[in-house]
Amino acid sequence: MDLTANKKETGKNVLMGLQMIFVAFGSLVLVPLLTGLDPSVALFTAGVGTLIFQVVTKWKVPIFLASSFAFIPAITYGIAAWGLPSTLCGLAAAGLFYVVLSIAIRYFGVGIIHRVFPPIVVGPVIAIIGLSLAPTAVSMALGQSGDVQVIPVETALIIAGISLAATLAVFLFAKGILKLIPVLVGIVVGYIVSLVLGVVDMSSFFESSIIAVPHFVLPEWNLAAILFIVPVAIAPAIEHFGDILTIGSVTGKDYLADPGIHRTMLGDGIATFFASFVGGPPNTTYSEVTGAVALTKAFNPVIMTFAAIFAIIFAFVGKIGGFLQTIPNPVMGGVMILLFGLIASLGINQLILNKVNLSSAKNIVIVSLILVAGLGGLFIPIGDFQLAGIGLAAVIGVVLNLIIPGEKEEEHVVGDKGVDF
Repeated sequence: MDLTANKKETGKNVLMGLQMIFVAFGSLVLVPLLTGLDPSVALFTAGVGTLIFQVVTKWKVPIFLASSFAFIPAITYGIAAWGLPSTLCGLAAAGLFYVVLSIAIRYFGVGIIHRVFPPIVVGPVIAIIGLSLAPTAVSMALGQSGDVQVIPVETALIIAGISLAATLAVFLFAKGILKLIPVLVGIVVGYIVSLVLGVVDMSSFFESSIIAVPHFVLPEWNLAAILFIVPVAIAPAIEHFGDILTIGSVTGKDYLADPGIHRTMLGDGIATFFASFVGGPPNTTYSEVTGAVALTKAFNPVIMTFAAIFAIIFAFVGKIGGFLQTIPNPVMGGVMILLFGLIASLGINQLILNKVNLSSAKNIVIVSLILVAGLGGLFIPIGDFQLAGIGLAAVIGVVLNLIIPGEKEEEHVVGDKGVDF
């Protein structure tokens, strides 16, 4: 009887692990598709990264790691400026940055992170991440690839509009498991419309092999990429606390104490470092899976082990990567118009949730300078390198918060991202 029960439990966990991949798949492959990375590598590193996280956290936290949207502008800029290998060097350094944060938390407590990266800094930086991506979303929705008009504007807007409408419908009105996959639904509906309109190029699918090794890429040393990308890692690091608090509230366990937030941060750091060393995007905690855990009561971390195994297996199915490459730009653009807007609004929401006083002279100065520096094109030349964009905005925010005197405000733990996307 016990053996039969164990087999049934294992079978259930396997199926729930497969379901987790389905829930996370849309956003999991979105980052590589938008930045030009190999989706198969992203699947592989998400699977291996999750297993690394589980080892570091002693298999106690039911979470699946995958790509962070916060790194999209940094990856896009880095590849354009220095190429993929150099960009991977910066991403690997971001992983080491998380390792350093985990050590700091271990010896000085969580409070040091909140003092250096309070909501008044993190909120506007998250907003900039979303706003800086807006032109990319609009360009893709218009059927453009760089400066080239790939799909006629009229056709592209129809596809993007229907993709966006489908995403909004699921996001606003769906129930149950369907509500957790608005991105995936929007992509599927938009893809079907694209097929009807005859704008899907299937050549990459037909040319791909059934079984294929992902296109792994090794990093190469580039200090400029490191200095540009590491500051961007601040926002995902702070959001990590919200994710761990949320998954703890769902499961009824205090993961800040056991296995400890320093271990969960360390898991993110090592997973990100590994992913960057083989050509994948950074791996961090994931809101979609948090929502799925709450809905399905999938509290057993073994479920995430099976999800990781499935991700690794799918990475070697060449047809999956080939198919993903056939998705037209307007499909992704329509979905991203909502997604990137949500990222920006979530940054504002951090200020609201943490009751940040914007009538304070210190706070309004910090927000103002972060926004203008991040969106206005300000840069600081350092030799052949320029500190600019989100990275510069984050540095300015941290420095101003530390040096400008003001009344001591109550420290808050940054909350969850608020939207399971």
